[in-house]
Amino acid sequence: MKKITILDIAKELDITFSTVARALNDHPAISVATKKAVRETADRLGYSPNKVASSLRSGKTKIIGILVPRLDVSFFSSVVHGIEGVMNENGYTILLYQSQESAKQESKGIDTFLRSRADGIIASISLETEDNGAYDEIKKRNIPLAFFDRVPQGLDVPSVTIDDYRGGFMATEHLIKAGYRRIVHINQYRNINIFNERLRGYLGALKQYGLPVDESLIIKGDFSLEFGRQCVRDLLAEGIDFDAIFTLEDFTAMGVVQELKAAGKRIPEQVGVAGFANEAFTSLVSPTISTVDQRTVEMGEEVAHLFLKLLKQGDYYKHRPEKIVLEPRLLVRESSSR
Repeated sequence: MKKITILDIAKELDITFSTVARALNDHPAISVATKKAVRETADRLGYSPNKVASSLRSGKTKIIGILVPRLDVSFFSSVVHGIEGVMNENGYTILLYQSQESAKQESKGIDTFLRSRADGIIASISLETEDNGAYDEIKKRNIPLAFFDRVPQGLDVPSVTIDDYRGGFMATEHLIKAGYRRIVHINQYRNINIFNERLRGYLGALKQYGLPVDESLIIKGDFSLEFGRQCVRDLLAEGIDFDAIFTLEDFTAMGVVQELKAAGKRIPEQVGVAGFANEAFTSLVSPTISTVDQRTVEMGEEVAHLFLKLLKQGDYYKHRPEKIVLEPRLLVRESSSR
């Protein structure tokens, strides 16, 4: 079957090729009536635009690369959902790549986007990312770049995050106000800014409420469900006195809950638990887990809108980078309500 072209539409309407092309591209010089007639004829004839040819003519692919650490947690998949919705509404397609928390895979993802001639990249760095080399290269090529959640230090580009210090402070303050005094904080051992800020928030709340900082209650490692369980086992084996645990994210909090229950500890009567991120499972398990909501879909929508706004302004890096910081929300549930 013959492929319908712009020339076929032009012959059908007895207008020029260039008029049809400009109408399909929503050119302001073409009347609303002509645009309507062209689109209706295109639909009736079954016209499908040649995106490759169009991208070669315009120099734009209408593809945005999205680089995330992983998609097997609802935090990142929810942010991507927010980004994709806004991008699709504005005629963009997303190309998605997971770094799997590996700096090497992250570099491969960036290379994939560059080879695909993506019009820009939105990213959240991996846990292994220690320098900005690959991202510096993107900026040097003048390819638009924005970050969400995990932002590399020393690279001045647009970003959308939440106030992680505030989130850490809120979670710890809630536990203190609920009557807990020996509050463990489980954090990451790597130098990742968002986790450093959550720790800083924890320390800030202890200071504000006159509680001493006990280094034996601050545990660092590779967060995971199993790490949460191991932390509880170690605390109990070492005889460390504690009555609450605040973890840097929810999978670790789930491990904490599982091990406390296995040890016969009553939650929240004997030990309170709070996580961070508002993963979907936290409202479904028993007890439901108190957590800090990072407003994931909104974060995705915000970074997409910011990205598109800067693209439309042109000369992306000429403007002072906008850094949007969302306010976290504390969700108090059964694991800390006593």
